[in-house]
Amino acid sequence: MLPDRCSIMESGKQCVNPPEFVVSIVVEKDEYMVGVTCSNHKQIVSGKIQSLQNEEKIPHGKISFSPLKAVGTDCIHGDQDDFVQLDTKSPKN
Repeated sequence: MLPDRCSIMESGKQCVNPPEFVVSIVVEKDEYMVGVTCSNHKQIVSGKIQSLQNEEKIPHGKISFSPLKAVGTDCIHGDQDDFVQLDTKSPKN
């Protein structure tokens, strides 16, 4: 599962845009996901990652922005038989 919003906070407020890219660091044969971002914050995220790499806080490597594709489905349907009724009454002794 991915977050439903961009990972950036501006002025203490979470960005309301949906993520458009998975942000990762590629180091040799390994890849480390570091967040998701919208297209508006792509450059800000890139600059922050470079800064963290310079401070040796995250591995040095190539910053990768992989586009996300929205996928929808209508194949999951629920009916009354799919629900389970829970008895919330305490048992009598």
